[in-house]
Order: sequence, then C-alpha cells, then structure tokens
Amino acid sequence: MLRPILTAGLAALLTLPLTAQELPKKKALLKTMTRANDYFMRKWPDTGKEIVTNKTRPSHIWTRAVYYEGLLALYSVDKQPRYYDYAVDWGQKHQWGLNRGVETRNADNQCAGQTYLALYQIDPQPERLRDIKASIDRMVQSPQVDDWWWIDALQMAMPVYARLGAMTQDTAYYGKMYRLYNYAKTRHGGNGLYNPQDGLWWRDKDFVPPYKEPNGEDCYWSRGNGWVVAAMVRTLEIMPPGAPHREEYEQMYLRMMQALPPLQRQDGYWNVSLHDPTNYGGKELTGTALFVYGMAWGLNHGLLDAQKYRPIIAKAWNAMAKECVHKDGFLGYVQGTGKEPKDGQPVSYTSKPDFEDYGLGCFLLAGTELYKLQDAAPVKATTTAKN
Repeated sequence: MLRPILTAGLAALLTLPLTAQELPKKKALLKTMTRANDYFMRKWPDTGKEIVTNKTRPSHIWTRAVYYEGLLALYSVDKQPRYYDYAVDWGQKHQWGLNRGVETRNADNQCAGQTYLALYQIDPQPERLRDIKASIDRMVQSPQVDDWWWIDALQMAMPVYARLGAMTQDTAYYGKMYRLYNYAKTRHGGNGLYNPQDGLWWRDKDFVPPYKEPNGEDCYWSRGNGWVVAAMVRTLEIMPPGAPHREEYEQMYLRMMQALPPLQRQDGYWNVSLHDPTNYGGKELTGTALFVYGMAWGLNHGLLDAQKYRPIIAKAWNAMAKECVHKDGFLGYVQGTGKEPKDGQPVSYTSKPDFEDYGLGCFLLAGTELYKLQDAAPVKATTTAKN
C-alpha cells in the first residue's frame, strides 16, 4: 500500500503549477536595481558627456531622458542624495534645455522635460520649468496635431503635457495632448496606429496592414507597445480624477493589459514581435520590463486582479533579474534602438546595444513599481479591470 500512496503523492506534486513564482523581497529588489544603476553611474560620471555611436549626440536625447525617468523612480523609494544630485547635474549641464531648442515639435526632444518637471516639483527653481513649458506652450498654441506619427512618442511627451496640466490647472494642456494622441490612434497610417481588435499598436505607418510578419500575423513590436503602456501609466499617475479624457487613457491601459498576458512566453519574456515568436524569438528586456512596469502599477492602483497578474510579473521579473543582470550590473538582452523586431539584433546576454541608458530606465521603472507593490497592502481590483 505504501508505494501506491507515494506514487499518488508524487503525481499530485507534479501536477502543481510549477511555473508559479514569488516576487523577491524588497531588499533583493533594491539590491538588483542598485547594482544595475551603479554600473551606469560609474560608466558615466560626467552627466553632460556627449554620446558617441554612429555619430555624436548630446546627452539629453530621449535615450538618456528615459534613464532619468527610471532613476527618479528609484529615488522615490531609495532617497540617496547621489541620485538626486546626478539628475540635477544632468539638467544643469544642459542648462535645463531641450535638444533642438524650444522650437522643437519632436516628442523625443521633449522627453527630458519629464525629469526637469519632476525636479521642479522637488525644488521649484524657475529655470527647470522654463524651456520645457515654452516648448509645450508653442505646441498648445499651434493647430497642428499630427506630430506623434510613431507610438514611442506617446511615452516621450504625454507625461509632460499631463504634468503641466496638473501643475497649472490649465486644461488646454490636456486638450492638446488628447488631440495629438487621438490623431495617432485613429488617423496616422490611414486608419490609426491602434488595432482595437488585438488591443495593440502598430509602431508607425510602415507596419499597418497589409504589412505582415513572417508567420502572417500583424507586426506589433514589443518595446513600441511597452512605450504606450508606460505612457498610459505615467499619464494616469499624474492626471487628477475627472481630468479631461482621463477615462480614455484608463480604458486604453486596461485593454492592453487584457491583450498582453496570453502573449507571455514560458520563460517569462515577451517576444520582440508580440504575435510572431519565429521572428527573432530570443529573450529581450526592454519590452518585458515596460509590461512589468505597467502591470505592477495597475496592481498598486487597484486596476488589475492580483491573482492573475502577480504570477505574470513575478515570472518576468525573476527571469530578467537572473538572466539579464551581470555581476557588474551591465544589462544583457537589451535590444538596440530601432522600430521593429529585426533592429539591433542579435540580442544576447553579452550583446551591447547602441545605447545602454534607456534599457536601464525601463528596468528601474519596473523594479521600483514592484518594490512599491511589496510595500503596499493588497488593493482590491475594480470591477471593470478583472480581466
């Protein structure tokens, strides 16, 4: 009788959900983020040093601006003065200005304003506000609404409009942001860059149908959709309840949160091509980190069901922390800049992207939100978000 009982017991153990994982404790999360961030700060002690790849660029372009979004997120849970000083020094080295000046309409150039405005809120020195407000004011006063022709632009600029709207209580910022967003959603590429059937976004007009991936599916680039998720999260975080069009952004966020879980791979990552695992099907950090960021934020704000989403983000974070973070803090499996699955390939544990900064920014945004999740009491999801 003993052997059948043991066999049955073993069989029961084998049928348990072996993929279920737990999130690391706060101390471990912070240790991993600190290691990755320390690597970068050691490598870039001069915050104003130009970035040299295929050409020389100033260090307040979008790639570096995304890093500082992550750094200030880390600073929000670990108030090390060196983080704040590093961000302030970056702003000062660039005289709190924008790439291409206040005349720029390009969202990438305005991304630095997210950090400038965050630092202004900590210490309201007028020079921190001056150029980014002047640039966005020019946008608000212009009738043009077709500037955001690529979906990355939503993350780069929407939080800036949201912050200025919240700071000034001037709804003109919210109105302009919505018109730019809605044109990207419904007009660019012919019928818009958003596919409501799949709950995902094409990166730009080059990828709308009839463009197909090798397996015949639509091309939904992982990091591009990650930028949209981040845009919704960062905008919703800033906009007060009842602000114009806030409900639209929340519904977009929730629809994307519905679309992403079935696409997660067994190893915890999402494919660079979300609907085609055969098109450069290796591991990749940036898209995965942005999705973790979005899901963890939703749990922290009671918009998602913890029973469903917590295992998803645990699997993804544990994979990144174990398989991407080198002993010295360098991040592997980061796809270089581009706009589609083939760009920056091959991506591997040891491959170095053309820019190392934005990948770390994505990773810190995700880790910080998980840190807050470990610190927070459970929040019951709203009825509309139990998907």
